[in-house]
Amino acid sequence: MATAIPLFASFKYADSLTVVGISFCTALVCEAISWILIYRTSSYKSLKYSIDKASKKLETMKTDNPSSKLSIKKSKTKKIDRVETSLKESSRDLSLFKFKSGAVVALVLFVVFGLLNSLFEGKVVAKLPFHPITIVRKMSHRGLKGEDSTDCSMAFLYLLCSISIRTNLQKFLGFSPPRASAGTGGLFPMPDPKTN
Repeated sequence: MATAIPLFASFKYADSLTVVGISFCTALVCEAISWILIYRTSSYKSLKYSIDKASKKLETMKTDNPSSKLSIKKSKTKKIDRVETSLKESSRDLSLFKFKSGAVVALVLFVVFGLLNSLFEGKVVAKLPFHPITIVRKMSHRGLKGEDSTDCSMAFLYLLCSISIRTNLQKFLGFSPPRASAGTGGLFPMPDPKTN
């Protein structure tokens, strides 16, 4: 076992794989925390069910061909508005409900980032296959010495891994948000175009 660590350390992509592996493990821990605090609770399940039900109902109402009579159109528009309002409220409640695990997950990510930063400070962990634009280079070359813009720091690789791995892991585990909650409602709901 003692010879396995130096062997892995001499491997060309050891640092990159270490960051990716830690990102994957962190995503698993974050999803476990979310499951304990959110996904297994009856409140979350009922909110998710109501959002799914309202979004399906709204989709059905919008795809039905309305009758030519003006009174029927007005009543249908009022019903659609009621369902949309209900959907926005449920989505906002779901966002607020998820907020409590967000603080714990943020703490875990902060601790892991600090640990990785101390391990890979000033170290090139990967090579980019392109020369990034200035804004991207400020992130990808953060904390590195030298002028090679294809050098990639731990912070940039960890950021990319965290975003992509956690999103795909949520989809795989079935924890992705309900269909309508991304576009409707939330803490900062989109303005209604009809009111403008």
